[in-house]
Amino acid sequence: MDTAEHLFGTKGFDGTSTTDILNEIGIAKGTPYYHFKSKEEILDAMIERMVNRLAEKAEKIISEKDTSILQWLTKMILTLRVDDKNFSHGLLKQAHKPQNALMHKKMQKSILSKINPLITDLIQESIEQGICKTDYPEEVAEMAFLYANTAFDDLMEYSVEEKQKKIAAFIYNLERLLNMEQNSMKSAIMPFFQDSDES
Repeated sequence: MDTAEHLFGTKGFDGTSTTDILNEIGIAKGTPYYHFKSKEEILDAMIERMVNRLAEKAEKIISEKDTSILQWLTKMILTLRVDDKNFSHGLLKQAHKPQNALMHKKMQKSILSKINPLITDLIQESIEQGICKTDYPEEVAEMAFLYANTAFDDLMEYSVEEKQKKIAAFIYNLERLLNMEQNSMKSAIMPFFQDSDES
């Protein structure tokens, strides 16, 4: 898995052969087939391992008892982005290349299946507490998570003004998706962007 992660990150999924992985490790040609039937199965197992790390991180965030529901929700969306802090060896950059569309699709699908239910649960809890209101908590969770991963992608280069506009739009639209008063999420969201800028 470590070798596959490294090679997929440097050469891309399409640019890496099973033979490349075997040569890098230095093992016999037939050995992987005891565990994996194809290179795609190696990719699936690698992504599952990486997404499980994200899920553990998400569960740790939820376990922080001194955090409000809105802060939990915001921190979950913003700290679990698909970036090089969570996906190592340059995988993020490779996943954005057209020739690695399969890798990108599998990563996104796996992340949504593991993380989206956790974000949805937080939205449900917010609804129960009367903080927000929506008939589509799962879809709101998906839209917010996907937007954050696109708009605040580490590969995107924004001016200070452009980034501020993206942040304002994120807050504005999330509040409307959750039927909340304008700027009611601002105090919960802004500290995470400030921490990100400082780091």
